[in-house]
Amino acid sequence: MTTTGSRVLGWSAAVSLALTAWMALVASPADAVQGDAVRLLYLHVPTAWLAMYLSFGVTTLASVLYLWKRTRSQFWDLVAGASAEIGVVFLGLTLVIGSIWGRPIWGVWWTWDARLTSTAVLFVLYLGYLAIRRVPAEPHVRGRRAAIVALAAFVDVPVVHMAVDWWRTLHQEASVLDERRLGDPQITGVMLFTLLLAVLAFTLLYFWLLVHRYRLARVEEEAEARRLEEALVERRAEGVEAVPEVSTT
Repeated sequence: MTTTGSRVLGWSAAVSLALTAWMALVASPADAVQGDAVRLLYLHVPTAWLAMYLSFGVTTLASVLYLWKRTRSQFWDLVAGASAEIGVVFLGLTLVIGSIWGRPIWGVWWTWDARLTSTAVLFVLYLGYLAIRRVPAEPHVRGRRAAIVALAAFVDVPVVHMAVDWWRTLHQEASVLDERRLGDPQITGVMLFTLLLAVLAFTLLYFWLLVHRYRLARVEEEAEARRLEEALVERRAEGVEAVPEVSTT
């Protein structure tokens, strides 16, 4: 993406986030049951969407494309890593915001609910993925190893999504993306508009962050390659100096 394109994307994200904040805090009414605590869902739902479905989905797709020989490229490896980093940050925010919301609604900061537990496991899995990417190795070895771990970690995403259906859980069912109620969401009107706007705003924010994190990753890779080349040159120079001169007399 060009510099102009990334600026347009950044400003679009900023404007939509500002509008979301105004809608969530001013225009949208309090819930009849949850009261003003419902306003936290305008953060909780978009961060969960950004992390689990968007970020980790892109990481998985990029990992598949890296493992496939026809499309294997360092580009996909760097995209996978950049997207996973963004996802981990926002999944952490999802857990924190969910805990803040749970305190007035459930009466506890945390409970070993099926949805919460599987989400915490997902967070740890992708932390492990990022740790694997930091293990020293040749770029192609690191990329292949990380891609396999990414595919294994993504298995937990459908478990998180279906947890409220598979087990008895305190966590409420999906308000919009419930397969059994497609076309008949549990929220409507201004609240639904605000939630969808928040999801759009965080989606734009994700792509803006991805563009810049990918650029930084490319710079890091190029710097690492230069350091390696300089180290090899120094080693060769030391080897030449260490060879003793042979007398011809």
